[in-house]
Parts: sequence; structure tokens; C-alpha cells
Amino acid sequence: MIESKDITAVGKFQKTHALKGELNAILEIDPVFFEEGNAVIVDIDGIYVPFFTSGIRPKGSTSYLIKLDGIDSEEEARGFVNKTLFAKKEELGEFFEMEPDEILDDDDMIGYRLIDNESGIPIGTVVHIDTATDNVLFIVETPNGDEIFVPAVDEFINEVDDAEKIMRVTLPEGLVSLNSKES
Repeated sequence: MIESKDITAVGKFQKTHALKGELNAILEIDPVFFEEGNAVIVDIDGIYVPFFTSGIRPKGSTSYLIKLDGIDSEEEARGFVNKTLFAKKEELGEFFEMEPDEILDDDDMIGYRLIDNESGIPIGTVVHIDTATDNVLFIVETPNGDEIFVPAVDEFINEVDDAEKIMRVTLPEGLVSLNSKES
């Protein structure tokens, strides 16, 4: 049985396409992952069910038409509309050549406190992660109540302490004040 702790979201089905059961989906990973035989996992009535693809073709830069094995009509495909696509962390780890426990869900960093690495001054707390664009952003609430947008890039992150939920960062000068209400 597949458990939620063993999977992570990698996309979302949007709508059906044509009459043969294809689905339009937004993917956050390389479609080659599924072409190599890894399962698309979908929550069906509270149970994570694996499906294999018999075809994936691009429809845009992040949009793809996906044909799932066994889903052969528009009516069958309708049951997948607006459902999240998941993948097993273990399979993702093998695909990306990393340990499965290194694979993070989008919300894994929510609640982490950002601390300036040089001064030790708190910058704020991650309240949301924006993955709507290619540039992932931490939405950070500052101590004075402002929201700032911090690119979630390795170059800015010096250290992550998961036990204390702290990220020590070195941000470009002016980034914190960019969205400040006081600027």
C-alpha cells in the first residue's frame, strides 16, 4: 500500500483531451521520468493508486498530454480532472540520483525561519512557497508584518537546520527592503 509519506506531488491533471482518454496535465518534473516506466500515482477515494503511461507528448512548456494505461475514454478520464499527480520519492531519488529523504514537498519548508547568515538577524518566516512559475519563491512574513519574496535558490541558502526549522541565508543587498511597506 502506498502511503502519503512515500510520495510527493509532481503535477496536476487539468482537463480531458479528445475522446481516447488523454489528459492535459501540468508537470513539475521532466516527463522522461514517466516515460522510463515510473508510475503516476493518483489519490482515488483516499487510496493512492499507481497508473502507468502509454504516452506523453508536449502541449506547451510545462503542459503535456498524458495517456494512462487502462483509461480509454473521455468519460473515464473525467475522473482524473483537477487531481494531483504524485510520484514515489524512492523512484524520484533513483531518477535524480539522490536519496529519497532529500526530496522535499513544496510545503516542507513552511514555518522555517530565515536568518541573515552574517548578522544573525531574523528576516522572517516562510508562510508559503510559490511554485506557479519556473522561479520558485519563498513567501516570507517579516517581523514587522510585511511579505517579501525570496528566490528559493541554493546560492542564497548557507545552512538548513531541520531540527530547529532555521535557514541561514545570504541575500543580495536590497532584496529584503524591495517589498517592504516602509520603502
